[in-house]
Amino acid sequence: MRLTDCLLCLSYFVCASLTAASLSVNMTDTQGVALGDTVVELTPVTASAMPPKAPQHYEMRQENRVFSPFVLAVPQGAKVDFPNLDRTRHHVYSFSPAKQFELKLYVGQAEAPILFDQPGLVAIGCNIHDYMQAFIYVAKSPYFALSDDNGLASITDLPTGEYTITLWHPWQNVQPQPTNIIINESSHAVTLTLDVNRQNKPSSPPSGFGASFNASSHAGQHAK
Repeated sequence: MRLTDCLLCLSYFVCASLTAASLSVNMTDTQGVALGDTVVELTPVTASAMPPKAPQHYEMRQENRVFSPFVLAVPQGAKVDFPNLDRTRHHVYSFSPAKQFELKLYVGQAEAPILFDQPGLVAIGCNIHDYMQAFIYVAKSPYFALSDDNGLASITDLPTGEYTITLWHPWQNVQPQPTNIIINESSHAVTLTLDVNRQNKPSSPPSGFGASFNASSHAGQHAK
């Protein structure tokens, strides 16, 4: 390779890095209170193809008889493990159009991760414990983030350009209309608001809950 070719390649990568930007989103409800568990997805308006999200390990744990995290955001094509860290057996399932699956009664690691190959919302439940509920948001765009307990979400490595912002929260009263934003600087910060009906997340039941089921479950295991 000639020196001029090397210089051109170096120039290209430097320019590419300079055009990458970031967006910080402060999510609040209509009362101005920080709103965690909000998915913020940015979709390029004019891009003909979007780069795939780098492979990562994702998991939705069953721990203390609740799903953790309550909301998980993953890219389309992601594989998610569902480890059961409880002594109680769980039966994980979803009937959502974006992904229907079933992991029958088990403890420990399920046999294989679940592939989420279609974008959309997937509601997760346990066939044994009705109060157990969680959500997996499968993003079509590689540019997405989940707001933390302080309502903050950050999306990095954004090419400059125009994007459509899509928001989703499990407690939203209505699906908000997508809005557009132009990213033309290295760093942006915006505050966005969602109308939600705040609820309590599923929590661990009092100690001893389900003891009869646990006893029969273990008895059934020993009988096999």
